[in-house]
Amino acid sequence: MNELPGMARYCHPGHQQQREERFGRMLPHLPPNYVAADLLRAIGSAGGPMDGGSGSSSTRTQTVPVGQVIFGQFIDHDITLDVTSSLVSNQVADDIPNARTPRLDLDCIYGAGPEAQPYLYAGDGARMLTGADVSGATPEVANDLLRSANNRAMIGDPRNDENRIVSQLQLAMIKFHNAVCDDMQAADPTLTGAHLFEEARRYVTWHYQWCVVFDFLVAMCGRPVVDSILCHGRELYCHVEQPYIPVEFAVAAYRFGHSMVPMKLQVQQGGSSYEFFGATLGLGFTPVGSLQALVDWHELFDTPEGRVVQRAEKLDTKMASDLLNLPFVTSGEASLASRNLLRGNVFLLPAGEAVASVCDRPESEIELVLDKVEDLSAAAISHAGLNYPPLHSGAPLWLYVLAEAEVIGRETSAGTFDKGEGLGPTGARIVAEVLIGLLELDEHSFLGSNRNWVPDPAYDSIGKLLASTNSSALP
Repeated sequence: MNELPGMARYCHPGHQQQREERFGRMLPHLPPNYVAADLLRAIGSAGGPMDGGSGSSSTRTQTVPVGQVIFGQFIDHDITLDVTSSLVSNQVADDIPNARTPRLDLDCIYGAGPEAQPYLYAGDGARMLTGADVSGATPEVANDLLRSANNRAMIGDPRNDENRIVSQLQLAMIKFHNAVCDDMQAADPTLTGAHLFEEARRYVTWHYQWCVVFDFLVAMCGRPVVDSILCHGRELYCHVEQPYIPVEFAVAAYRFGHSMVPMKLQVQQGGSSYEFFGATLGLGFTPVGSLQALVDWHELFDTPEGRVVQRAEKLDTKMASDLLNLPFVTSGEASLASRNLLRGNVFLLPAGEAVASVCDRPESEIELVLDKVEDLSAAAISHAGLNYPPLHSGAPLWLYVLAEAEVIGRETSAGTFDKGEGLGPTGARIVAEVLIGLLELDEHSFLGSNRNWVPDPAYDSIGKLLASTNSSALP
């Protein structure tokens, strides 16, 4: 009897240990889900059931500062970069290279280090370069990333220039590194060169990692699930010797932030709100063109200054209209929602309800989420004039995660769930287990090497850390 070609892609005995620069599957025993591509496009289309329009104050969370969403994007760029996969052919997770290290090590900031990429660093081999190091820099240039002659940012990961907020966050992290170098050298003038760089890098990276666990994950996943994983261990992302990025995380669960991005942002105290992609904040991959585009981090994160901070959009099945017609996509699918749904298809992701069952979610809860998915698919079918029955099973995993956040919500305290405030139980479990797992599997992280370490209280939240680097050029 001949072996059926391709069968191993659908009936896989388990994740085979690969080099850590590969993606992989966390739940390989679950079969792939399939939904027709035209239905997926209809669900995510501009004007379709996921189009949140212009938004309003009633669509905002009560507890999540808008900056946390962009910090989530920054984290993603630190651990994943897929430059080879396609939306037009099935993808084998173990065959997809990851161009970032699957470690929260800030390689998106540091690149390959001062020896391999000296053009990112000052002549002392420890501090990093910014626009402020350009001779005769204008205030706009001085408060921007270092750029080449064609205005491309010279940074560890070019994606950290794809919108103004993440580019300013990249700049802030570089400035924080340089400030740490100054403080360390002032305390010990003999600390120089490579030794100074490594000490500062460890200090910066561990504070960042602390913020990921105890600030970002608590905000997005809820304290109970974070505590459960830290106290009782991981249940899904386990039996792993080397860290890798599961596609259930990268292709589905961690894309939850796309629902939380607002169409407009106020980045300075008392200033106007500007389009996320627009004339003032830019269309991405462009230099700072106005001092009005400089970010005051007190405006985007909760800090000890106690300002009224703009909140993120609710985590639900709606997205900002701008994201359903991306301005920088010149060919192919321009809706970010549709792209996410199509990507889940070709990566052979399991159905959302199957993953929820593995997470031991009650059947009544799963049915409630599937009812929401069914309503969305019915609206899309009607809007697009398609001849399909509504989905009541086989929910795309990404869509299930969003619907679960909308109808169940984040477990803010034990047994108390807040709809739209963060990830529901299934999504939270995937996201928190992977990020905590990456730290526990990294012998250089604070969790992997010194679990007794605690941060400087001045930098124990990402808002505090970033605000310490605020530009003096802010109006």
